[in-house]
Amino acid sequence: MIVVVAPPARARGSGGARQALVATAQVRLMILSLLFGFGSLVVIGKLALLALWAEPARARDFAATLVPPRGDIVDRNGSPLARSIDAWAIAVHPNQVIGDRGALAQKLAEMFPEKTAGSYYALLNSGSNFAWIKRRALPEEVNAVNALGEPAIEFQREPERLYPQSDMAAHILGYLNDKGRGVSGMEKVLDAQLMDPEQRGKPAVLSIDSRVQAALENELGNAMTVFQARGAAGVILDVSTGEVMAMVSLPSFNPNKLGAIPPRNNVTQSVYELGSTFKPIAVAAAIESGVITSMSRRFDATQPIQVGRFKIRDDPGDEQFRWLNIPETLIYSSNIATARIADEIGAARLQDIFKQLGFGERPAIELMDNARPLWPSFWARTTVMTTAYGHGIAVTPLHLASAYATMVNGGIARPATLFKVEPGKAVPGKRVLSEETSYRMRQLLRLIVLRGTGRNGEAKGYRLGGKTGTAEAAAGGGYDKSRNVSTFAVAFPIDAPRYVMLAMLDSPKPTAQVRRTTAAWTAAPVVARVIARTGTILGVTPDETRDIDVSELIPLIWTGPKGTKPEAKKAAE
Repeated sequence: MIVVVAPPARARGSGGARQALVATAQVRLMILSLLFGFGSLVVIGKLALLALWAEPARARDFAATLVPPRGDIVDRNGSPLARSIDAWAIAVHPNQVIGDRGALAQKLAEMFPEKTAGSYYALLNSGSNFAWIKRRALPEEVNAVNALGEPAIEFQREPERLYPQSDMAAHILGYLNDKGRGVSGMEKVLDAQLMDPEQRGKPAVLSIDSRVQAALENELGNAMTVFQARGAAGVILDVSTGEVMAMVSLPSFNPNKLGAIPPRNNVTQSVYELGSTFKPIAVAAAIESGVITSMSRRFDATQPIQVGRFKIRDDPGDEQFRWLNIPETLIYSSNIATARIADEIGAARLQDIFKQLGFGERPAIELMDNARPLWPSFWARTTVMTTAYGHGIAVTPLHLASAYATMVNGGIARPATLFKVEPGKAVPGKRVLSEETSYRMRQLLRLIVLRGTGRNGEAKGYRLGGKTGTAEAAAGGGYDKSRNVSTFAVAFPIDAPRYVMLAMLDSPKPTAQVRRTTAAWTAAPVVARVIARTGTILGVTPDETRDIDVSELIPLIWTGPKGTKPEAKKAAE
């Protein structure tokens, strides 16, 4: 007989609890496995998406170096004027520095002496979260700082605007603000284009030639220093297209290291009474309007003109005390004869040609914030007379350069431009003077350089034609007799004009070698030197066998002593 003995009740209860625990553990393990598997699937899916749709990090970084955040600006020959580079910046987290702050400050001062060790020490002990040590750092500087081994120092790559030519063409290019947007110059004009991702690979091409720009800046800068002038301005224009080959305003600035607000552009943002450089324009107006039909027509310059309480006289030393014909009026730069010519032209006709030449509005060029001319509010008889020789009306140097381009290019007025113009794409322009008047003015301008005040501006073989102008500087509602504005405007080669150049010095002072401050002694030599340096670069070959024919005008010029010629006692023919 078999007896079955049942286990104690306590033993059975213990085994059931164990089984329950095992079952619970298995369920938890299963849930954990499912969660782990789901997480793995998510990670794998994310990796798959990245593999399918994202570029490798290295490819993105490389692409970023190929496509700068702002497009380049180049001159007409492709030389870089402004470009964006991927530069280094060195920063520090002062609240995370773990090394010896004093030693670190001393080493930073040795590397970057623009600040003292004390300044760096104060920075490192400021407790701030972030501070710059050096922006636009060179690679070797980055390597040197990295060798210090301070983990609180970090290195960042950031886009920087670089002007490779330093301060050259600064007023043309302008500069950027802290947000990388154009504030002035062509940086402002081209801001949208330069920031357009689709345009970044194509640089903006300007009209200027860096070589010509450098020569003009150099010669004007030297003259400004020698004569201790307050400022200077210069411009070279293509007379057929209006292209600006060079534009200089001094003092200048370096857009790479911008400190205070830059000085204004004297070529487009400053207006001046430009004196006798207006006389050829008045003569052109007289020829065009029929007031002058013969170059032998004479005007009384025997004595000053009294108009009301004003007296118009010729400059001391330049008086001829006789009747002057048209070539003589310009060669001797007679205020009296020019005033009489303007009096016959009249206010309406003189204003009309001034307006057609652009003197009544801001200069026509892409640059912004250009100055408005000072146009007389009331054209009395005196006003008409004085504006004919550049007093009582103030314009920018660019106004005058464009007017001279119109005067010699066949009579067509075109706006100046800082963009390169492709062959055959020049703005048609509008006719202001006839071709006959334009040719006559070229003859007269050549005579001024050969026989008159422009002789010191001649550049051998380049056949210059132009006019000097020296005017007292405007000050306090009147004139400062101790200061003048000296200007020389020329076209060359005058037998087939291609370029107009203007040079101006504001308030030059006499030197031990040059006691005079008139344009013939200050601005004219600058023009001669610049053209001698840049003529061939501009495509003009010096040739002493060629020139414009002035043979019909030469016999009209009196070479005897000052005073009335016997045959000139009568009134105008």
